[in-house]
Amino acid sequence: MKVYKMLLAGAIALAAGAWSPAQAKEWKTVTITLEGAYAPWNMTNPDGTLGGFEPELAKYLCDHMKVECKLVASDWDGMIAALNAGKYDVIMDALSITEERKKVIDFSIPYAHTHAAFAASKDGSYANAPGTGTVVKMEPDLSGGKDAVEAMRTAFKGATIGIQAATVYAKFIYDNFGDIATIREYKTGAERDLDLETGRIDLAFDDAVYLNTTFEKANGALGFTGPEIGGTIFGIGEGLGVRKSDPELKAMLDDAIKAALAEGVVKELSMKWFKTDVTP
Repeated sequence: MKVYKMLLAGAIALAAGAWSPAQAKEWKTVTITLEGAYAPWNMTNPDGTLGGFEPELAKYLCDHMKVECKLVASDWDGMIAALNAGKYDVIMDALSITEERKKVIDFSIPYAHTHAAFAASKDGSYANAPGTGTVVKMEPDLSGGKDAVEAMRTAFKGATIGIQAATVYAKFIYDNFGDIATIREYKTGAERDLDLETGRIDLAFDDAVYLNTTFEKANGALGFTGPEIGGTIFGIGEGLGVRKSDPELKAMLDDAIKAALAEGVVKELSMKWFKTDVTP
């Protein structure tokens, strides 16, 4: 009987252990990936280190979370798959928070929200399209911006438009201009920008603050054409991508971003790197 009671007690203990909630993961080190080629969001410095708005914001976030962070550069088009494969813990690369992406990864709260825009040669035939210098707010179904899209379709008919592959901006261009323009995909924004500057393509479409840096590098030869596009069409802002299996890390990042917003760190860094406030 004593042996039976001991065995029964052991079985109950094992069962209780099997059904107890999993222990929360304790994060001491975090690996964050960035493209390292999307200035001024992030860039690779001459000494090989990563600089720009996001690396500096990452330092604040990691200090706030009291974790050691390692920043690594990787190719943009494979980031989400590599994140889920465990190659790193966080994506921080101007990653727009969209419903489609939320099906495969989780996101922190947004730490920035920017516009998108077309760029063209200032002395080319696609310069100063209708709406240049204005901002149009659009929803995912184009509400609030259907007239602007139609005007751009007319202005850009027959053009060759360069986009960086696997971005929310690429989908917008294919959906709304694929039937009236030639679309050319690039692995990086820098490759696309070079073709725009040398006249191998007519237009580029990308994040507006990123394009401002492109304009500086082109010594004023390039500029916006048509309206800047804001609203929620490209998501609710840029956030940090994390695996769905890491809710504790997401909660830590959310808390750190809230602190960065409340303390004005995001505004300070965005004015430094973008010359405009991208606080969401």
